[in-house]
Order: sequence, then C-alpha cells, then structure tokens
Amino acid sequence: MAFEGLADRLQHVMNKIRGKGKVTEADVKEMMREVRLALLEADVNFKVVKDFVKKVSERAVGQEVMKSLTPGQQVIKVVKEELTELMGGENSKIAVASRPPTVVMMVGLQGAGKTTTTGKLANLLRKKHNRKPLLVAADIYRPAAIKQLETLGKQLDIPVFSLGDQVSPVEIAKQAIVKAKEEHYDYVLIDTAGRLHIDEALMDELKQIKEVTKPDEIFLVVDAMTGQDAVNVAQSFNEQLGLTGVILTKLDGDTRGGAALSIKAVTNTPIKFVGMGEKLDALEPFHPERMASRILGMGDVLTLIEKAQTAVDEEKAKELEQKMRTASFTLDDFLEQLGQVRKLGPLDELLKMLPGANKVKGLNNLQIDEKQISRVEAIIRSMTKEEKMNPDIINSSRKKRIAKGSGTTVQDVNRLLKQFDEMKKMMKMMTTMPKGKKKGFRFPFM
Repeated sequence: MAFEGLADRLQHVMNKIRGKGKVTEADVKEMMREVRLALLEADVNFKVVKDFVKKVSERAVGQEVMKSLTPGQQVIKVVKEELTELMGGENSKIAVASRPPTVVMMVGLQGAGKTTTTGKLANLLRKKHNRKPLLVAADIYRPAAIKQLETLGKQLDIPVFSLGDQVSPVEIAKQAIVKAKEEHYDYVLIDTAGRLHIDEALMDELKQIKEVTKPDEIFLVVDAMTGQDAVNVAQSFNEQLGLTGVILTKLDGDTRGGAALSIKAVTNTPIKFVGMGEKLDALEPFHPERMASRILGMGDVLTLIEKAQTAVDEEKAKELEQKMRTASFTLDDFLEQLGQVRKLGPLDELLKMLPGANKVKGLNNLQIDEKQISRVEAIIRSMTKEEKMNPDIINSSRKKRIAKGSGTTVQDVNRLLKQFDEMKKMMKMMTTMPKGKKKGFRFPFM
C-alpha cells in the first residue's frame, strides 16, 4: 500500500508528542527533523518538504498550540491540516458541462495505464453518477490500443467510438463529439496517444485535439510508482496543455507516495482520482483529508462507508437485520454476507481504514488468508439445504460427508459450526441490548 513507510515513520513521530502536556520549541524542532527525513525518504520533492516543514513549524510554536490544554494533540492537528492542504485541501470533483456532453481528454505517457483508466473512469461515471459515457479510441499508433479500449467497453457494456487506425486522431475526436451530441451522451472520454517520453509531435497532436474538442477536463494519467518522474511529467504536460486534473495509478502498490504529496504543490493541478487496484471498479475520487488521516493512522471511515454502500445491497441488508432480530439467520445468509464483504476489497486493507488501527500491534504485517474464507464458503456449500437451515441436525456422519465434499477436515467443520452458534447468540444479545451497550462480534475465521 502507498505511503506505508511514510505512515509508519510519521505515526512514530506523532506518538512521541501525542500525550505531552507541554510542548517546547525544542520538541517541535526535533519532531520536524524526523518529519523532514520521513518525507524525503518517501520521495517528496525537496522544495515541497522545505515549505511544508516551515509552515508546520511556524504554526506548531504559535499561541494556538503552546497555550492549548493539549499541545501534543494540537501539533498533530496542525500536521494533519498542512498535509491535507499539501495534497490539495479538498476533493476536486469532475466538471459537468452546462450543455452536454462534458468532454474529457485523457493524456499521459505509455505504460501509465491510460487506456485502462479511461475505462475505469467511464465505469465510475456510469455507476456512481448515473451518467451515460462514450469512450473514444483516438490512439491510432500503439498496436492493439483500439482493440484494448473496445474490449474494455464490451466488458463494461459502455459504447466505444472508433474510426480505425487510418483516420487522424483529431478527426476521430471531432466526429466523436458530433455523435455524442446526436445520441445525447453525458460524457465523452477521449483516449489519446501516449509516447515513451514527451516529444513535439505528441504535444502538437494533443494541442490540435484540444483545439477542436474544447475539453472541459484534461486529465493526466501518471504512474505513482515512478515517484519524482511523475511530478516532472505532470509539470511538462501542464505547461503545454494546461491540465485540469491528475489521475494517479497504482497507488495501491509498493510506492513511497511522494508523487501524491508533490504534484499539487509543484503543478497546482489537483489529483482528482486514484487507481487502487487492477479491477475495473478500482478507481476512487481523491480526498486529501482522508488520505492525510490514513497516513497519520487516524483511519478513513468515510471511504469505508462509501465502499460498503457500493458493495452492499440495501434491501438484502434490511432483510438480514430482520433475520437477526428474529434469530432466523441461517448459514445461507452467512454465506451471502461473506460474499458481500469480499466485494469491499482485501480485508487487511479495510481494517487499516478503521480509526486507531495503527495502534494494533502487528496490523501492518497482518495478512488475512483469503483461502481461509474460501474454505468456510466451501464447507457451507457442501451442506444440504436442510443442514444450512438447521445446523443442529449435523451429526458425525454428516460432518464427515461435508468435510470430504469441501476438501477440509471434520475439525474445520466443527470450528465453523461452533463459531456460527456463538455468532447467533451474540446477534440475539445485540438485538435485545439497550442502545449504547452493543459490542462487536467476531466472524468465523476472521
């Protein structure tokens, strides 16, 4: 996960100052020395680090902090606010044209994931914003670029406008806008050509496409793994095209995160979206404040809630609540719940979004075994309908059959049945407890 090293270092520094009843200038100076090193190690631009440290230092030794009742916490608040500001201050939303379609030019170098990101953005606009997007294949140079976008369009059930690789990209973009107006599309996403490096021919073509389409947004797609190179690329594209936003890909990878912390400060171009995985729904709006909270170990509950709202079926959730109240929750229901939880993403990443997760010893190294969850699913699927409805009928011979059918052991079956029974008791207690006294329960194998 991006920022992991930076997060560890900063959280260590913050923990040292958190509980201090009195904070001296010497404390702040020592803390800022460590913060400076942590940011430089994370590949944050040197000038950006210098400015950040100066701003935090000035505020941290000011009256608002020194005379407060909890100076240690006030310093952490200052660091969080300045970190948020460094990354753009607030979420920068995608433009909406006063008269549709809204035209979005997707630009970037080869290998940054531009074509896939174009598909992901179209998917997000349709699913989260209920928009009707049109994908435009304007990269006629890279072998199979048009085919790649058409395949993505087919997977997502989103139309792709293409005139093949013998028509100029400028003409393709021009005709795509005409089609979009005629057929009432809300968004036009133009996948332009990339190069291995920035050259004059590429920029001239992009300027011409900009001229004929008059885009509402020009998004640069950059690979977060490239660190400071990503910032340099953003600077060059911004100078020549006037970017309106940046999309960082591979932010879920083993990246130090310096690009995300430097791009806004260096180019004054906001990061609008971040790629958090390979799947076609793994593109998220970028929220600087939430990212600052995650870096400082304060959790990110809002993103967690949004993920849950996307993945969890509301009607089924209500139905489940009713079953919990009437104690009629079955193993079939549990199986369905496991499926919905898995849609949210890797469970170890989800746990890290919870406030205070950074204080749980060993959580950073925790890897929840997805195979273990698959085993639970296999056990339940090996049961008959009657057994899933009423686990009490499962005797020793049935357990042997279920274990054999699921490729597990009788002990595994016993463990699941025992934990499921405990969970049902806990649910019953939760639904009868007065408000404010409810405590969480542990899912089997989790």
